[in-house]
Amino acid sequence: MFSQRFEQLVQALRVLPSVGPKSAQRMALHLVMKNRQGAVGLAHALSEAANYIHACQICHSLTENDICDICASPTRDDTLICVVESPADVLAIEQSGSFGGKYHVLGGHLSPLDGIGPEEIGIPAFIERLKDHHIKEVILATNATVEGQATAHYLLEACKHFPVQMTRIAQGVPQGGELEYVDSHTLSQAFHNRMQFK
Repeated sequence: MFSQRFEQLVQALRVLPSVGPKSAQRMALHLVMKNRQGAVGLAHALSEAANYIHACQICHSLTENDICDICASPTRDDTLICVVESPADVLAIEQSGSFGGKYHVLGGHLSPLDGIGPEEIGIPAFIERLKDHHIKEVILATNATVEGQATAHYLLEACKHFPVQMTRIAQGVPQGGELEYVDSHTLSQAFHNRMQFK
């Protein structure tokens, strides 16, 4: 190919999700041929992010400080904790503007076949948080996958002896969705989680 450094760049870009050899090659060519200034900026931003962004000591989301802005905020309801799988889920919920509590990021979901148990995804840290008795409700917002459901059920069982209300986000037909295009599992969830029409 062009050079060893070019190949190193292509291989480095392949660490990104869903980026195969051809996509990585196109990105590398674009950066070195058409946008060298952007390439330098990207390298700097990646270096800064890798060096300074880490897990919040309380919720395990991403932050540059010891404690993230959400955990440190006095205006957030600290009696209400939303449990999610990843920081991307925190971003999605925050963009909806529909939640005013705090979070706990597990860092994944249970997957015994892959050797991922409670210890690997930080469930013990969450249980420790529940020992602070001011928490009144835990909202389980794990993904609507088999693993996400299994994780939610595990948490429900693990938290039974705490005096907290455990709820699960509703699942089913998306807003604006047409029934003929909705898969059978989603429809089943929609019927199971139906509510009174007011």
